[in-house]
Parts: sequence; C-alpha cells; structure tokens
Amino acid sequence: MAQRIEGIIPVMLTPFTEAGDIDPAGLARLTEWYIANGADALFAVCQSSEMQFLSLDERVALARSVIATVNGRVPVVVSGHISDDLDAQVEELTAMAATGCDALVLVTNHLDPKNEGEVVFRRTLDHLLARLPADLPLGLYECPAPYRRLLSDSEFRYCLEVGRFTLLKDVSCDLPTVTRRVAMAQGSGLAVINANAAIARDAMRAGSPGFTGVFTNIHPDLYRWMRLEGADHPALCDELATFLVLAAVTEGLGYPALAKIVHQRLGTFDSIRCRVIDYDVRERFWALDAVLDKVMVGTDQFRARIAALPGPRR
Repeated sequence: MAQRIEGIIPVMLTPFTEAGDIDPAGLARLTEWYIANGADALFAVCQSSEMQFLSLDERVALARSVIATVNGRVPVVVSGHISDDLDAQVEELTAMAATGCDALVLVTNHLDPKNEGEVVFRRTLDHLLARLPADLPLGLYECPAPYRRLLSDSEFRYCLEVGRFTLLKDVSCDLPTVTRRVAMAQGSGLAVINANAAIARDAMRAGSPGFTGVFTNIHPDLYRWMRLEGADHPALCDELATFLVLAAVTEGLGYPALAKIVHQRLGTFDSIRCRVIDYDVRERFWALDAVLDKVMVGTDQFRARIAALPGPRR
C-alpha cells in the first residue's frame, strides 16, 4: 500500500524571468516560502505550474529542483504528462518518475482523452501501470485542462483496488461527491484532497484530510489552521472560512499572474511573467492591485488574530 500523503498541498507556481526562462533562484525561494507557511507536501509540475507550456526537459528540471530544495522535509508529488498520445505519456511519466518524487500523479483527462468512458480509462491506466516502476506511489488529478474529466464511482473504486494510489486531487467542487469518495476510500491509504475553496471547510469536516486549491499560493497557513485548529475556535473559523472563499473568487482575475503579483510584492521572485497568459492582467482586470491589497490585508489580519489566541500553534 502506498504511503498516504495529506494535509495542505500547494499547487506550485513556476517563476519565470522576464526573458521567459525558469527562474531557479526564485523557485528555491518560493519552495522555502511554502514550507515556512505551513505546506504539508508540495504539488510541483501541475496546472498552476503551467505544465502544459513547459517542455519535458523543463518539467523534469522543475521537479528535480524542488525535490533538491525540499531535501526530504515534506513529500513532493509531480505530474507532468500533458500528451494524449499513449507512447508520449509513457515517455513523460517515465521521465518524471525518475526525478525522485514521492508520488507520481496521473491526470485523468489524459487517461481518456476523447471522454469515451470507463473502458478506455481502464485500458489506458492498465497500460501505464505496467510500464511505471511498481514501487512508486501514484496519485490522481482531475485537472480542468484541457477538459475536466471526473472519475466515476466505479473508476475510483478500480483505482482503490489497484492499491498503488496515495492521493486524489478532487476537482469535483461538489461536497456530496467528496463525502462519498472519502467514505469509499476509508482504510485504503488513499487521501481524497479537495481543491475547491468554496467547500474547503465542509470537505474537511466530511473527512477530506487537507486542501490543494490555488490559493495555497497566497495563504496556505490559514487553510492549515482551519484544518488543525478551527474546530477549537468555531466563531473565528466561520469568519475565516468566509474570507477564504471570497478571496479565492479572485482566481478569475488572471491566475496565475495574480498570485505572482503577490509573490513579487513579498519579494519571493521578481517577474510576474506567465506562459499561459499572453495579455496584461492589470489592463484587462481593472483595480486588480486594489483587490489584491484587500486580500493581503485580510490575510494579515487573520494571521494576527490567530497568533493572539491562547495556547501553542500547531
């Protein structure tokens, strides 16, 4: 059975230089920032990392760099297969498996590229499983791009029976689905980790052991507090949960560039350059900086209120 990976799992950004290359120094600082701010694991090379716009060599280098910086302090999981062609997927996944990651994450829409159904899904999955290292833990990711391919219950059950999967990044954005999957996975060693901020607190209450949404790039520590200590301070947790939902709504204002603006302000890295965005986010989304001002002020206010609570922080 694969080792369970759970908790607050940021979906990592990729810092670029103004010239468009990966910024290794910025990536190292960003990795340290996640760990310092409560990350229990890291999801490197994912959609937030702009993996669809990275070459395979860049995806491998990105994973290796994060793993080297982390140096065993938290688990690092990686994806990085962006092709629909099966031979290309084997090449991509084999290369990512060799990075030293703690788990290799399979993207569900590439297991059934034309959305043909469970027969194709199982056939593709079986083909890949036969060609990947048998001792490497695996994950599943219902990545929204190029289309959101949710697992059926029977497909999810099949993956549980395989016994090699350690986590699912759940992108159903539906509390009953999360709750049902948590119950199905009970005792299996697979952690169902919700990725939707709107249901984050309720999903945790339903047994989802963590969070892996995009605003783990802004305030992972607040999600961690909500998970570990929120039940002891219900009134404050109610306020925080509402703030986290409203803050996450800004994802539509040019993510991941907006998250890079925050990290530029923090001094994590210098450029907000993205490959996935080819427009000026400030020009398209009026008052974006003012919105981020409020998100950052609110984040600091909740951090201060939490710090003032009696008792040790976990």
